[in-house]
Amino acid sequence: MTSRTVTLLDVARAAGVSKSTVSDALQGSGRVAEATRERVRAVAEELGYRPNSAARRLRRSSTGAIGLHLPQTATRLDYYMNLAFGAVARAQEEGLDVVLLAPAGVAGGESGRVASRVDGLLVIDPEVGDSAVPGLLDAGVPVVTGERYLGPAAAPSGAVICDNAASLTALLDHVTERGARHPAVLAPAGTSAWATALRATAASWGQEHGVAVALRTVPFAATPQEAEETTLALLRTDPAVDAVICAPDGAAPGVLRAAATAGRTVGTVSVRTAGGATSGRTIGGATSGRTAGSTTSGRTIGGATPGRTAGSTTPGRTGEVGTHPRTPLLVASCVDGTATRSAEPPVTAVDLRPAAYGRACAELLCDILAGRTAPDTVRRHAWALETRASTTPPC
Repeated sequence: MTSRTVTLLDVARAAGVSKSTVSDALQGSGRVAEATRERVRAVAEELGYRPNSAARRLRRSSTGAIGLHLPQTATRLDYYMNLAFGAVARAQEEGLDVVLLAPAGVAGGESGRVASRVDGLLVIDPEVGDSAVPGLLDAGVPVVTGERYLGPAAAPSGAVICDNAASLTALLDHVTERGARHPAVLAPAGTSAWATALRATAASWGQEHGVAVALRTVPFAATPQEAEETTLALLRTDPAVDAVICAPDGAAPGVLRAAATAGRTVGTVSVRTAGGATSGRTIGGATSGRTAGSTTSGRTIGGATPGRTAGSTTPGRTGEVGTHPRTPLLVASCVDGTATRSAEPPVTAVDLRPAAYGRACAELLCDILAGRTAPDTVRRHAWALETRASTTPPC
């Protein structure tokens, strides 16, 4: 290997230690045994490792900023904008600015230049196919990822993760409790941890419950039109489908349009009246609610399953498969947002709490930079299931 190609990860693998141990050993910091420190230094010298000059400068002084890398689709999705605002708010509390990194500007060996501008990095929903990610993870500054990175690169300094398998499981459980017998999932393409978990969970849940889950793959940032086209094709080829769970942020209204085109009613068929709704919030399985009218919505946090409202009925088939246009179609989304809340009917969705998630990612990075938290820390972020009219039984 040449000095240009040798990274901290190369040294770590050759020495049989973690990347953070290599960094501490070469910097003379951290709690590293002297024998380990000497072995790491010997391996680094043998491989021809040379520390990044930008990283050396950062160790001497702070830039007063952290970098934020989002997926290329981020500008189209409310989720990532809310996440970014949360990260900025937390960083400002620490006296740090946030630099938004353009995807094209950090690919192709530009990690050293990036590292010279920031004290640390936030890398959100890293894709295996994103050419910028390996360089960012090896930029010589602390890195916190939002969700795990599944590719072969240096491990981040920390991560904030959601239990995405549990959130889709909660949605599938919910629609089957509401009467669905043949659910479908419009799962995202791509190699992020979120997309991978949803596709795997749809398959494993179906096997575990003996239910044929119709799985269709759509773009990671599918538009409502793409969701509509996929749903229409699904309902035409598989008319027994009685629930559609749409993964991509903002795409669920397309599923509602497809249902209307196919002549399928969605959730409740009654029109909402002013001031008339029953809302409930379930936290850890305990439900509290306030009743003001006739429709039902609820919230489940951390994957607890919402209980049935007293007096509610379960939507069933109004005929055999041949009469599927009269069979209610339940619709839900893996990501909550403006599109799901303002749809008609409002769509049941998983609230990933993006602003709080961005805040949690920035907080972990700030804690690592300040020495309040050790590297290799993984924190978990809670989601909430918001049940709305698109999956509630007819009145």
